[in-house]
Order: sequence, then C-alpha cells, then structure tokens
Amino acid sequence: MSSSLSDAELVKAVQDAYGAKALMADSDDRDHTGKVAASFGYTPAELLSIPSEANLGLSCGNPVGAATLKEGETVLDLGSGAGMDVFLAATKVGESGKVVGIDGSLDMIGRARRAACQKKFQPPRVSFVHAQLTEPLPIIDGSVDCVLSNCVVNLLPLQGKRTLFDEVRRVLKAGGRIVLDDIIAKRPLDAVIKDDLASYVGCIAGAIQLEEYQALLRDAGITDAVFVDTKNDLNVYYTSNTSACCSTQGPTSTSSGPTPALSVTPDFDANEWVVQSSPALMSHEELAAFVGGTGDSGDFVAVDGGRVKGSVNWPAQTFYDDLPRILEKYKNKKKVVFYCGSSSGRGPRCAGWYQDYLNETGTTTSQAYILQGGVKAWLAKYAGDDNLVDQVS
Repeated sequence: MSSSLSDAELVKAVQDAYGAKALMADSDDRDHTGKVAASFGYTPAELLSIPSEANLGLSCGNPVGAATLKEGETVLDLGSGAGMDVFLAATKVGESGKVVGIDGSLDMIGRARRAACQKKFQPPRVSFVHAQLTEPLPIIDGSVDCVLSNCVVNLLPLQGKRTLFDEVRRVLKAGGRIVLDDIIAKRPLDAVIKDDLASYVGCIAGAIQLEEYQALLRDAGITDAVFVDTKNDLNVYYTSNTSACCSTQGPTSTSSGPTPALSVTPDFDANEWVVQSSPALMSHEELAAFVGGTGDSGDFVAVDGGRVKGSVNWPAQTFYDDLPRILEKYKNKKKVVFYCGSSSGRGPRCAGWYQDYLNETGTTTSQAYILQGGVKAWLAKYAGDDNLVDQVS
C-alpha cells in the first residue's frame, strides 16, 4: 500500500476495526452475515452447526470445504475471527484432532472463546490464541497438518505477508498443506484505492496480484500451489447498512482505543478487479491446426509471445488498461487464444479480461480461449517442430 502509514499503523487500524466488529451484538444484521456466508459456499447445514455469533459475514470463501480434513489432524486457522472455520474444522478432525485459531484482536478471541463454551469445545481440541500474524507464531515447528485462512492475508502489510508465509512453512509437517481463501487483485490497484484506509481494512487495498502471491509462496518454500478463481461477487459485502467486507462501523474496540471512522460502502465497484468470465479451453490439436495452416489461420491469434509459432505479445501488467486497443486489433478474430507457462496464471486471467470486455461492449465477432495445459504442455507435444514452435537460442 503506497501510504504514509507505517506497517504498525496499518496493523492497528485492522485490529481496531475487527475489535469493533467483535463487540457487535449477535442479532445485528444476521440476515446479511448469512447471505455473505452462503454466497461464499457455506451450506445451510454448516451454518446451523456453529454458534450464530461465530459468523460475522467476513469470509471470502470456505477453506474447510476444500481442505479434505481427516480424523485426528492438527489444524491451524490464521485470522480465526469469531471461530467460524475453527468450529467447522473441529467437527471434521473429531475428538482426536486439534484446531487452533490465532487472531490479532483480543475482542475477537474473547468472542470466539465464548462461542466455544457454548459448543462445549475445550482445549486441546479447540483453542483460540491471541497473537499477531505479522510476527513469529506461537506454534511448534512441524506440528500442523493443515493451515487455513479466510480473507486475512490481504489485510497484512507486504512484509507481514512474507513473515506469515515463512511461518506457515515452519509450522507445517512434511507433506502438510495450506488452504487459503483470499482476495487477489486482477490488475494494479489505482492510487485512490491503495491510499484509502477504509479500502485497506475492507480487504481491497492490501490485495496483491497473482504473480506477487505466487512469488511470496515460492520464496517461503511452499510448492505446488494451485489457484482457483471463484469469481464471487465482492459487492455482497456492501448490501448491509452495518457491515462491509472485513470492516465495520460499530462499537469501539476495547483493545486499541477509538475505532477509525471507516466508510461502509466504497465509491467503486469491487468486482472491477475480479475476472467474471470463464473462457473455454482450446486443445493443442486444434491450435496446431490453426498454426500449421490446416485450419482457417485468418480466424485466430495466439497471445503471449514466444514458443507458439506466430504468437503475439501483450504484457500482462498493462493488458487490462490496453483492452480498448486490443479489442480494436482483434475484434474480427473469431478465436483469440491465450496461454502462459501452464493453464493457470496470467494467460487465463488475460483471457478472462478480454472476454469480460467483449461481453461489456456487446462484441460477438471474437471469443477468448485458453490453451489447455499452457505452453509447457505445448512444448512437451511439439518441441522441435519448426512449423509449430518458435525456437529460442
């Protein structure tokens, strides 16, 4: 975040906002919190199985639903809030398992512990620990089977993100796994958003792009990361008068003094930074027919540059802003095929932006596709074929 605020000030602002949220009555806007949870994949049965005060409408996914938790496992929830995912995880790992929730807000920890008493969950099966995620975690090395986190990493300053992923790697067992639900920026955020404290506490201004996220995981030694774009509607947070994505106006937090005056609803569309479309996949064989001249070569263009014969380059960093120019150039190409190193990453993201723009402008003469398996699979199949592959020296 390009702001005059220090990392410590950003962390405090987040703690104050969340502390205030934790002090809100359970009855405050329960319909809204249920709607948010449902929109991000929580089932009615799951929501009925947890104390109602554990759901504060702050999630951006359902990590427990994707974690494949097993009986007896040890689970760590980073930024556990009022305990929603901790309680769901506890039912998965059973009485022989352990779930630890860590949160930086004392008020959140207090709320979660009260909810745990209501469910008769006690340590060591369920524990809530007050600790900062930007500092070394109070967890033993190699002791955790699965790390969960739900719409929290974006709230940490960049160095805090680095520290957290290093700590995740430290506490995971060999073969352990991490399941994160988070908000990722699909393009560089405008300065007006990055400099807005309400947008930071609201889970937007601290979001980073996919390549940055991948680099942080890689630098921490976390491998085999798979990213899935859920294409959820972020504006669901702003349908209430009392709640917003990860931010709130409400009681003053007991832990940090006055709560910052944060606007509930932003003056921008949160979905502007989320890809909406899901372009179709194109097989290697179909693209090879176009490149090799057996298909109608005038009907397609391959976008990314390098390795696919005749492909063109449009840098991912500026692709979104270049969309009007790109559309003008390729609006009469029936198939615009995007690729990158694999079938995930900047290629599919650019394909989604292009298809979104086609839909927004009502253009039906062109369509975005994603090369199945990316250029890695393309080279595995066609390396050495000068008719299909641009060779590099």
